[in-house]
Amino acid sequence: CKIAPSTYYAHHKRLQAPSARRVRDAELKEEIKQVYTSNYRVYGARKIWRELNRQGHPVARCTVERLMRELGIQGAVRGKRVITTIPGGQVERAPDLVDRDFVAAAPNRCWVADFERREVL
Repeated sequence: CKIAPSTYYAHHKRLQAPSARRVRDAELKEEIKQVYTSNYRVYGARKIWRELNRQGHPVARCTVERLMRELGIQGAVRGKRVITTIPGGQVERAPDLVDRDFVAAAPNRCWVADFERREVL
C-alpha cells in the first residue's frame, strides 16, 4: 500500500501535538462543566452558551451542544411526561388460537383477524 509522504507527515504531526480544535474543546469542556454545576445542573445548551459569551468566552451554540453531548450532560426538561398507554394486564387477552405460528401451509389456510374472535383456521 503506497502512501504519499505528505499524508505520512501530516499523520505524524497530528500524533505529536493535538489540534487547535482539541485544545479549545478541552478548555471549553471545563468552562461548560463549571457553568453547569454552578447553576444546579439545570442549564441547557442555550443558557450555557449565553453564559459563556457573557463571561467572555466567544463560542458557537452548536459547539456547546456538541461538547455537552460528549460530556453526557443535558439541561432539565420542563413539563410532565406524556403517558400514551397503560401497561399491565388490566384486561384479559384473547386466547392464542394459532400458537403464535402465523405461517400458513398454503394460501387461505390461516387467517388472523382482530380481537373480536373472527378467525378462520
